[in-house]
Amino acid sequence: MPITTKTGDRGMTSLYFGGRVSKDHPRVEACGSLDELCSFLGSAKSIVKEKNIKKAIESIQKDLSSAASEIATEPPHIRNLKNRIDKTRVNRIEKMIEDYEAAKVSKGRCFYIPGKNRMSASLDVARAVCRRAERVIVASRKKGLLKNDFILIYLNRLSDLLYLMERSCDKKIK
Repeated sequence: MPITTKTGDRGMTSLYFGGRVSKDHPRVEACGSLDELCSFLGSAKSIVKEKNIKKAIESIQKDLSSAASEIATEPPHIRNLKNRIDKTRVNRIEKMIEDYEAAKVSKGRCFYIPGKNRMSASLDVARAVCRRAERVIVASRKKGLLKNDFILIYLNRLSDLLYLMERSCDKKIK
């Protein structure tokens, strides 16, 4: 099947398991935000040298794909999804946060200027995009388009984790 289908030429796109919506539909906006976050994480993963961070990012990218699949699925078809964001995935992120905190990663003070090095700056961009994705997901929830509260919880924890990862890379060389 060719990549160019021309089915979106009039501003409509397909949902997972069927149905079509406008490309500016809140579901599409939410999926786009998660896609953007996943892409920025991929960029960060290509720069970061620490294997444990690379492995964590890979796992997070898979989770974001699961979240986007759920958001792109109408409620009657949710049962067809093999992977969903649940308490177990949130717990995994929380455990990573605890590990960074136990390692006494500096949380710094309130606001800081990003860009100490390429690794930390790339993770900081991903954190900012994660926060924006979280806002888009909140808007989708308010419109009743998202029932799984764990997706929002996951993103909220993820931005904290990305902040700690970024801070851990702050002192490392370029």
